[in-house]
Amino acid sequence: MGQMMALKVDLKSIEGEGEFPCPSCGIIISPDDESEKTYKIVYVERFDDDIPKRVTIICKKCHKTIILEGFEPLKNE
Repeated sequence: MGQMMALKVDLKSIEGEGEFPCPSCGIIISPDDESEKTYKIVYVERFDDDIPKRVTIICKKCHKTIILEGFEPLKNE
C-alpha cells in the first residue's frame, strides 16, 4: 500500500477573505461555507491558547486531504 499524501495550504499566503482553490482539483474552498458541501473538517490541532495550529480537511470533489496552516489570532477592533 502507498502512503497517503496530504496537500498543505499556508493561510498566510492567501489574499482576500480566506477563500482558496483546492491544490488538487481547483474547487474554491471558503471558510464561510458551513454546509460541508465542498469540504469536511476532520481534525483540528490547537496551540495552548486555543488558537488553531493546523486544520485537516477533506475536499469533497477530489477527496484529497488538505492541511491548513498559518492561522493568526483575530484582532479586536
